[in-house]
Amino acid sequence: MSRRRGRGPKIAGGAVTVLAVGAAAAATIGFGFGDRDAGSPAAALPPATATVNRQTLDDTQTVDGTLGYGDTTTLTGRLGGTVTALPYAGSVIARGKPIYSVDDEPVVLMLGALPAYRALGDGDEGADVKQLEQNLRALGYTGFTVDDEYTSATAEAVRDWQEDLGVDETGRVDLGRVVFAPGAIRVDSVTAKLAGAAGPGQEVLAYTGTSRVITVQLDVADQRLAKTGTAVTVALPDGKRADGKVTRVYTVIEASDDPNGDPETRIEAQVALSDPKAGAGLDVAAVQVTFTAAQHADVLTVPVAALVALAEGGYGVELVEGSTTRYTRVETGLFANGRVEITGDGIAEGVTVGIPK
Repeated sequence: MSRRRGRGPKIAGGAVTVLAVGAAAAATIGFGFGDRDAGSPAAALPPATATVNRQTLDDTQTVDGTLGYGDTTTLTGRLGGTVTALPYAGSVIARGKPIYSVDDEPVVLMLGALPAYRALGDGDEGADVKQLEQNLRALGYTGFTVDDEYTSATAEAVRDWQEDLGVDETGRVDLGRVVFAPGAIRVDSVTAKLAGAAGPGQEVLAYTGTSRVITVQLDVADQRLAKTGTAVTVALPDGKRADGKVTRVYTVIEASDDPNGDPETRIEAQVALSDPKAGAGLDVAAVQVTFTAAQHADVLTVPVAALVALAEGGYGVELVEGSTTRYTRVETGLFANGRVEITGDGIAEGVTVGIPK
């Protein structure tokens, strides 16, 4: 009985190795130039074939996410007394409106990035003074210059504001009377009790922003998907799809469920919906977020399983030409969804390539 010689020509004098995609090892293809040495055309052909396709290749991945309002911030009190008014969870509070009350006097929301850290009065200077004056002006109080100096004119505007609030008209702003936040807030949960004692450092409530935010977690290996500014598509529970954009990416470390296990590092990303009305009526909901890390349009692709690794480095494919085959070196581009972008001698749309075992 005659023995058929092994498959596998050289390319540029090097050995060819079959890529075992998804497997633990690869098999070595033998040596030799030109077409296959098989005894018959049927025996010469690879066990399976595929066609070179022209398409748009997307490196995408869909992950689970949670639609909500993003991170919560804890509000701790600064004023001592008795809690006399509290908001409900879910309440939205705008600039100049009371958040809660102590001894029947309101603690008011104003907008700004700098937290309140001191009492303010005539003669004080700083960025917090300017922030206060900007809010007073936005609320309709006038007669002062918006700058970083707390003047007698500022004090007079504060007295007008205090009169409207129904508190003592001192012209000073006590620490704890105002809470600064970047924008309007939504009450997430309430800790304090009505008629309970209030005091410095005691937690009153937790709040979020009012914009809808989607939070997703990714493996560290998938970090390429989530970059600030990356566009995404969101599948909502009602079947509708909405566009969004990654606004924040950060690393979180989660403790293991196993007391003896190591903590796990994850990538967490926040996504803002392009249309603020999308998802209206949903308080908290599970969604799916599709990330597109890269997109190559109008490229030639083959299944990743068609690639063979060359001993001298790089990749090739086996071109099937009638009853014979030959190997050719290729340059690879984007890998996505089980296919790979390739270019090389003889590579064209509709060409048949072998799929090795």
